[in-house]
Amino acid sequence: MTKTFFKYVIPSMLAFALSGIYAIVDGFFVGNSVGDQGLATINLVYPLVALIQAAGTGVGMAGAIHFAIAEGGKRINERNRYFWITCGLLIAVSLLLTLVYLPLNKTLLHLLGMQGQLEIYGLQYMRVITAGILFQVLGVGLVPLIRNMGKSLQAMAAMIAGFLTNIVLDYLLVWILPYGLPGAAAATVLGQAVTVLWCAAVLFPVRKALKAQWDKGWEYQTTRILKLTPSPLGLTFVPNVTLILINWSAMQFGGDPAVSAYAVISYVCCVMLLLLQGVSDGTQPLFSQYYGEQKPDKVRRVRRLAFQFGLAIALASVLLLYGLRYEAAVLFGASEEIVAMVGESLPVFILGFVFVAISRIAISYFYATEKNKYAYLLIYGEPLILAALLLILPQRCGIAGTWAAVPVSQLAVAVLSLGLLKKVQRKQEKFRSEQRNQTVEKSC
Repeated sequence: MTKTFFKYVIPSMLAFALSGIYAIVDGFFVGNSVGDQGLATINLVYPLVALIQAAGTGVGMAGAIHFAIAEGGKRINERNRYFWITCGLLIAVSLLLTLVYLPLNKTLLHLLGMQGQLEIYGLQYMRVITAGILFQVLGVGLVPLIRNMGKSLQAMAAMIAGFLTNIVLDYLLVWILPYGLPGAAAATVLGQAVTVLWCAAVLFPVRKALKAQWDKGWEYQTTRILKLTPSPLGLTFVPNVTLILINWSAMQFGGDPAVSAYAVISYVCCVMLLLLQGVSDGTQPLFSQYYGEQKPDKVRRVRRLAFQFGLAIALASVLLLYGLRYEAAVLFGASEEIVAMVGESLPVFILGFVFVAISRIAISYFYATEKNKYAYLLIYGEPLILAALLLILPQRCGIAGTWAAVPVSQLAVAVLSLGLLKKVQRKQEKFRSEQRNQTVEKSC
């Protein structure tokens, strides 16, 4: 079990870490080329990019979960239809998002509080991103499907190929050639295009094994994917809702320096938080497979391993970032004022890593085993709790209250996660007890 666990989790962690480095690479090159305003622009506009990727991840992960459950139940035709339905939904979602973003980019930037030079930079960046929405949705949506086929290393390789492309093109289009923010956006889009091509190369040899009969039932399968989509979509996008809320509060109580400082903090924390997300998503194929095979003991063993490993990663991340709290901002070309602010504020944010480890693994367990209501509650409860705290703490403590609201909301969600897990455990124990009693009665 331990060997199987790490076979899935380690490639998933690396893949998620690389997806976080996508954003950091843009921040690194833009921050050192354009300066603090360019860095603030990337930070402010990132939720719009993240929504695109969250939509792709939501559909791709939902389809991959049902693919794995059908695989565990040996329902091959159903499994294959889940694959093709998911691919069709990914294309439909990309077209829908393109039609929404094209006329509304400027309006969306205003809603994010961008004005003046920041708005100009934001429009330059988003025009290129919008043109490449199809690649971004397919890039993040196909990877979970490949991972749930048991090809975790190939999924990781697809992410690495895109990441390396992004780095090379960022260097060429931002530093060597004077394309600035549009160049950074083009590097992101083309990096995802390489990931799509890699995924297509992995899937092409197995296309015959994925043939499906299209009799009755595909409409129901489509509905099941769409019902599950809000869980992985929310799990991917909620950190960006946090980004929006904190940016608004930071602008109000700390001004532009606080926004720039939070840009660096979010970049620094991004990779560590995505490592934890990699642990939870790496366990999802195992949760779904053993759930489909009706092997609850194996599900519990995977969950226990996930909590142990996730907490170890969280504690190691806390120690590492605390030691590098002042050096981190220097990497992004920040001014001395921003470096000092980041060094003083970063310890508050890294306190929440342990709480995130607990909640992310619980959420993955819930949506991978079709306990969607609990997953929804945890995913969408966190930004609501954060929003409530931001109405109270900054009024009393200023910008320090803005920073403190993040780990406090994460603590609240972690406590709720443990409570829901306990509730599920009690139900399962009651069910097993009833089954044993029925067996005894039949034997008598």
